[in-house]
Amino acid sequence: MDFTDVSLTALRVFRAVAERGTFTAAAASLGYTQSAVSRQIAAIERAAGAELLLRRREGVRLTSAGRVVLRRATAVLDEIDAAARELSGLPAEGGTVRVGWYPSAGAVLVPRALAALHRTDPAVRVVTREGTTPQLVRALRAGSLDLAVLASGPPFRPPDAESPALAVRTLTERALCLAVPAADPLARGDFVDVADLRGRRWIAAPPSDEDRLMGVWPGLDERPEIAHTARDWLAKLHLVAAGCGLTTVPTALAAAAPPGVRVLPVRGGPQEQRRVVLARLPHPPAEPVLRVAAALRAPALEGGAPS
Repeated sequence: MDFTDVSLTALRVFRAVAERGTFTAAAASLGYTQSAVSRQIAAIERAAGAELLLRRREGVRLTSAGRVVLRRATAVLDEIDAAARELSGLPAEGGTVRVGWYPSAGAVLVPRALAALHRTDPAVRVVTREGTTPQLVRALRAGSLDLAVLASGPPFRPPDAESPALAVRTLTERALCLAVPAADPLARGDFVDVADLRGRRWIAAPPSDEDRLMGVWPGLDERPEIAHTARDWLAKLHLVAAGCGLTTVPTALAAAAPPGVRVLPVRGGPQEQRRVVLARLPHPPAEPVLRVAAALRAPALEGGAPS
C-alpha cells in the first residue's frame, strides 16, 4: 500500500464518483471522459491495495476501505481548496459553508435564511446548490456539502442506510395544500372537499428512480389523469394558472404562487404530511456551519419551508 504517488486529480475523481454515484455522472461533472475516470479509479485502488468501490448496475457504493479513503481524501482536498481561497483573498478557515437543498426550498426557505445570515454574519460565505435527496446525501458523504435541506413524505425514514448515520434535525412538518386555477369553481371557497377532486386533471413531477410521483392528491380512489409533468415547482404553478390542471403544494408556497392561482387546504380523506429536515455528517460542525444551520431553522419555524 503506497499513497505517495496518488495525484490530487485521482483524489478529486474518486470523490466525484463517490458523490455522483456513477462513473458517467462523475465524468460529466468533471469534464473528463469515462475512460479517464476509470483509469484514475484503477490507479487509486492499486495504491490502496484494496477495492474501494462496489460496481453495481444502478451505480457504485463505497466499500469499508473506500469510506476510509474518501474521508482522508476529502480532508486533503479541503485543505488544498482552503489554501487556494486564502491565496485569492477569500475567507479561508471555516469561512465558506456549502449547503444543498431540494428544489422548492429555493422558493422561500433558503433565500430568507441567506438574507438573515447576511445581516447577522456577513463574513460567512454560503455556497448552495439544488439536488434530489440521493444526490445531496451522496454529496454530504463525499464531503462536498456541509449541510443539506431534505424533504420527504411518509413513511419517514433516515436519508440513507450508510454508517455512521447522518445527524438529522427536523425543521418542520406540515400538510400539503392544493393549487387550483383562480377561475376554477374549486377556488371560490376557503377549502376544497376531497370528493370534488374526482375526475380532475393533474400536474405532477415526472417519476424517476429517485423521486416518487408528486403533485397528485394522495389517496384518491381512482387512477389519476396526469395531464402534464414538470419537475420545477414554478412551472407547475404556471400550468395551474393557465388552467391546465391541479397540483399539490406546501402552504408556504402560497406567497410565491403566480397570479391566477389559489392555494387551498383540502378537507376529507387522507392528509399527507411533508417533513423538512436538515442533515449533516455526525462529526462536530465548525462554528460557521452552526450559524448557517441556525439561519435555516428560523424561516422553517416561521412557515417558510416548502415541501
